[in-house]
Amino acid sequence: MRVTKAQAERNRAHVVATAARLFRERGYDGVGVADLMAAAGFTHGGFYKHFRSKADLMAEASASGLSQIAARAEGLSPAEFVGSYVSREHRDGLGDGCTIAALSGDAARQPADLKGEFAAGIEQLLTVLQTPSDTPNDADQDQRVDRTTLIDMLAHSVGAVMLSRACPDGSPLANEILDICRKEILASLAHGSSDQSAARSPEA
Repeated sequence: MRVTKAQAERNRAHVVATAARLFRERGYDGVGVADLMAAAGFTHGGFYKHFRSKADLMAEASASGLSQIAARAEGLSPAEFVGSYVSREHRDGLGDGCTIAALSGDAARQPADLKGEFAAGIEQLLTVLQTPSDTPNDADQDQRVDRTTLIDMLAHSVGAVMLSRACPDGSPLANEILDICRKEILASLAHGSSDQSAARSPEA
């Protein structure tokens, strides 16, 4: 039976979403095209109706995953983002977690096109975190931070999750890494916000 254009687009989107999850769980080299298509409920041969190569799917799936983390960050203050990101729930939810933490190590060994998707996705996330809410209040203004602080915050948050995941499941060190890093990142944000508030205040 002939597949409609709309159904073909839905099938493609489903394959991309499945690939994004599996890549986060297993890495780019940890899942082959046949396994990926089977997980999506399609045959291996159907892959090339949608994608020229696995590399093309890797780039598209990564872009999709990176957009998702930016969407989840919308409306959150930097401190709220850290509280959710540097957590046991995020660490343990590999397939549903952040593409940056799950695949940055793999992306470093990939072609420039895929690295470009990561650069764009990280930039998008930084923009979201730097954008004030629609209904800002004094507390929101105090929590706004500059780009340098956001990059430092994101790098530390990603690194904390990656280090914690590298430890055995249930390891005391894995939890200690998260707890210490979250505390230190939040303290750094609070200190930075205090400095910015002082700089904005008129001299007495």
